[in-house]
Amino acid sequence: MNQQQPLPTEHGLVWAMILDRKGGGSRIGWDGLASWRPEQGLLWAHFDISEPAPEHWLEEKSGLELPIAAALVAEDTRPRSAPSRNGLLVILRGVNLNPGAEPDDMVSVRVWLERDRIFTARRRQLRISGEIKAAIESGEGPASPGEFLCVLVEGLVDRIGESVDELDEHIDALEEAAGEHNIMEVRSQLADMRRQTAHLRRFLAPQRDALDRLVRQPDAVLSDADNLAIREQADRVQRFIEDLDLIRERGMVSQEEFVSRLAFQQNQRILVLSVLSAVFLPLTFLTGLMGMNVGGIPGAETTLGFIGASALLVALGALIAVYFRRRKWF
Repeated sequence: MNQQQPLPTEHGLVWAMILDRKGGGSRIGWDGLASWRPEQGLLWAHFDISEPAPEHWLEEKSGLELPIAAALVAEDTRPRSAPSRNGLLVILRGVNLNPGAEPDDMVSVRVWLERDRIFTARRRQLRISGEIKAAIESGEGPASPGEFLCVLVEGLVDRIGESVDELDEHIDALEEAAGEHNIMEVRSQLADMRRQTAHLRRFLAPQRDALDRLVRQPDAVLSDADNLAIREQADRVQRFIEDLDLIRERGMVSQEEFVSRLAFQQNQRILVLSVLSAVFLPLTFLTGLMGMNVGGIPGAETTLGFIGASALLVALGALIAVYFRRRKWF
């Protein structure tokens, strides 16, 4: 799968392209970005805002309103959309597919759309951006800002769906493994899964609201076809939220079942110990009596005394065991 290849980090410009509005485009650098004119084509600039250069350019040279520029470079963000008179601000979250990262550690992507310009910004790599770039380079990319947003949203939602499916398969496996493996190990994995579910859901609900707001508020950047496509993705996000709620409920039920199973096992062990104690208590009492160092102990003077005492204890123990068995105490 194609991965984005960022420019040296001191540049802060991951890439910039001029799209021909037919699916293709060509790369430009900082100089081309500064000299771009609308008649050249649709501009797409993708920034790494962990570097200082993009923040300065967006605030000082891009022509954006300061609140828009500040939103694109903000340290912490939540999914939202905000139409304005000049364009459309969209902030979304995607699954973190970077090596060694947890999928529930979601990556933020900030998007500003105008009729002739697209600005996207991120702090960590997001695979869908590289896939859009590769599609443009092969002549199969988006032809308009609205289509660009639709492709971006669909890619983000697809990967969220894959993560939700993995969680669903994981809880199925945990439920099946509960009777075959150590319950404590399964409970630990279940707790991790519930944590991932909570983190995913934390951003999916506002992401659904952001997409809903896009289609509810008319905007000059998005066409009717774009709105229809985004509405479909909003419905998918809603289904994923419902799936996560179901996974969370299944996790809670499974955890309660594991707790009950552990309690049952502990009670069974305690019952066995109690039965053994009840069986041996009278036997221990009798052996204590017969072991006292006083005269008059029955059988002390006969050679069959030990055998008789042992037989008596065995018989008494058997009677006690039979009594407990009939009472269904074990």
